[in-house]
Amino acid sequence: MDNDKVLKELKSRLKIIIANSYKDIKPELEKDLNTFLETSREKLERWILLFSTSALTEEELEWLLKSQLDLVALQALQTTGISKIRLNTLKNNILKTIFKVIIELVIPVI
Repeated sequence: MDNDKVLKELKSRLKIIIANSYKDIKPELEKDLNTFLETSREKLERWILLFSTSALTEEELEWLLKSQLDLVALQALQTTGISKIRLNTLKNNILKTIFKVIIELVIPVI
């Protein structure tokens, strides 16, 4: 398992989401996502390792990701005046993308 490959793929897919769906807030969103990935890197690597060894279930992984993302303030976005509904939708899209990439690229050992 190559954590760098997983994290690189995460960044790539998140950039696609930003480019396609959030053009109007792209600079702020990119800044917040980079901060999130940098500050969460250690936890993401640990969770990927635990998931790959079947020490975490998909449900547990999803819950951990959601909890981590809830802690992210997305401060740059809040200064743009983005609505709470749109911010929650954005967080859900980010969560789904991160979860999907990990599930696709990391195969648990059974």
